[in-house]
Amino acid sequence: MAKKVNLNIEIIAYSNLEELSNEDQKLLSLAEKATFSSYAPYSNFNVGAALILENGEIISGNNQENAAYPSGMCAERTAMYFAGATYPNKTIKTIAIAARKGEENTFIPISPCGACRQAMLEYEAKQEKPIRVIMKGVNDIYELASVSDLLPFKFTQKDLFE
Repeated sequence: MAKKVNLNIEIIAYSNLEELSNEDQKLLSLAEKATFSSYAPYSNFNVGAALILENGEIISGNNQENAAYPSGMCAERTAMYFAGATYPNKTIKTIAIAARKGEENTFIPISPCGACRQAMLEYEAKQEKPIRVIMKGVNDIYELASVSDLLPFKFTQKDLFE
């Protein structure tokens, strides 16, 4: 007999920036700033990400497009891969994400694409600690306690070996 299963994901919605900690405000500000140096001539969709490591180091990234579309890279992966290459044994505490269209200065709601969710989940599984996610919206700022909340039916290395 089929049964209904409910997934519960807790999302904290902040109505203004001042409700965030100073560290989270700084991360979100850096994610917003990173959108202004993204390379998005094809989509005109500028995405920025900023993450903080356990040692306090902050890394920003943005989307980098390419005429051969699959060769581009999203902001979240740009930042995470740089962190992994530069600080391979440091835990990522939080990642903040912001986006805007073209030359507009208004930030729009954004959540990571499927590929970024999977890549972020890999880092979360590798470090065996959750990575908080902060996403900038038009009127609200959303916080999730873990990347796992973005990908409830996750695929990790455990699935390969169990």
